[in-house]
Amino acid sequence: MKLFLNKKRILLAAFFSILLVLPSNIFAKEAPASFADLAEKLMPSVVNISATKVVETKGQSPFPFQFPPGSPFEDFFKEYNQQQQTPQKRKSTALGSGFVISADGIVITNNHVIQGSEGIFVKFTDGKEYEAKLIGTDPVSDIAVLQIKSKNKFKPVVLADSSKSRVGDWVLAIGNPFGLGGTVTTGIISAINRDIHMGRYDNFIQTDASINMGNSGGPLFNMSGEVVGINTAIFSQSGGSVGIGFAIPSSFAKNVIEQLRKYGETRRGWLGVRIQEVTKEIADSLGMKEAIGALVADINEKSPAKKAGLKEGDVIVEFNGIKIDSMRKLPKVVAEAPVGKQATLKIWRDKKILEKTIVLGRLEDSAEFKKKAEPKKVEKNDDVLLKSLGIKVRNVNDQDVAARKLLTGKNGVIVQEVDEDGSLANSPIQVGDIIVALQNSKIVDASDFSDKLKKLIGSGNKSLLLTVIDSQNRSRYVGVKIK
Repeated sequence: MKLFLNKKRILLAAFFSILLVLPSNIFAKEAPASFADLAEKLMPSVVNISATKVVETKGQSPFPFQFPPGSPFEDFFKEYNQQQQTPQKRKSTALGSGFVISADGIVITNNHVIQGSEGIFVKFTDGKEYEAKLIGTDPVSDIAVLQIKSKNKFKPVVLADSSKSRVGDWVLAIGNPFGLGGTVTTGIISAINRDIHMGRYDNFIQTDASINMGNSGGPLFNMSGEVVGINTAIFSQSGGSVGIGFAIPSSFAKNVIEQLRKYGETRRGWLGVRIQEVTKEIADSLGMKEAIGALVADINEKSPAKKAGLKEGDVIVEFNGIKIDSMRKLPKVVAEAPVGKQATLKIWRDKKILEKTIVLGRLEDSAEFKKKAEPKKVEKNDDVLLKSLGIKVRNVNDQDVAARKLLTGKNGVIVQEVDEDGSLANSPIQVGDIIVALQNSKIVDASDFSDKLKKLIGSGNKSLLLTVIDSQNRSRYVGVKIK
């Protein structure tokens, strides 16, 4: 018996020792012993970029003091000071990084590196320097395409499919931080699909590979030596690296680069809608099983969306076979779709999926739009208390139209009071907001709103969808549960 127990202990001990060893071999990849071979291979494809810009400065006099009136030096130094304080033009040089993507010398960098420059030069790690010309630039995505002015052949790198990148993957950055060309840093992908509020297409790769001023436009490589991102920005309170850098994903950059090379400009797809996130409350009010998609809040009257029959309140859940799981995803996939070509949308409307075919316009050709509606004359202005929602409303009057410059005329009701214990207490609705629709049905006045509300509640509705215009005349949807 003792022998059996001893054997059992030995077996158990052996088992647990195996568990302690297995993770390092199976579940985690070991760090490379060295990045030297990879760096050596990639170095010839990375360039330092210097962009010459003309800036205007106002000089300061070396003699800021005043001479006494009547002094023989008064007139001389007065004239000298005026000359010194005249705006002066001087050349400055912006430093950045870039990388070669074709043998004939196509170079990719950030727009902010070369923006406003009069001369662009690229320098390789072997010391050879060439002048480059600008092929095209896109300030929206912060991408620029350059062409080296030389008939020499260069060593290109490949743009990877960054959608296959995972958090925790090893990455290597090569660039020109602070003018120190050929600097190599390593780290991992810290996060993907990061929104840093730089633009409508924010979808950055976050990395802890050291990135500093001068790294902008340089490549972020995977361990196969392919470019997964274009280093663009850092989060820093000091101006130096704190281990939080951001790169434009290569999969997104590919389409922009192709357009810039072909047209010298971008040609993004355009639907002509203003969208908002689908919250859990909105999803419930629309009868959706999950909070996905992009809710159409406004439609340009002359837009492709209008021509295709889209309506305010539709939820776009799929675009050209791509599932729209969040609002942020839609602008990106639409932008990457070809202009003037048909696209297929799947929308949620009236508790069912509908399919719409739309011919995309060009975003760059579109103008800002505002929703227009036919005004209706309503003169009643009595306050109405809606206990079911916990709010007091009144009709829209002529003074409201004049003060707010409302494009909706006098349709809807203005919120006068919001009960802190009512159904709308924790909603975005505030005093002064105008409720213009209930369950996508337009509100004429307070009486109309009250009648429609009673019917919906009487029918057993526990969740409602309100269309609201805020103090800045922006339309939005609010989902609310009835207490």
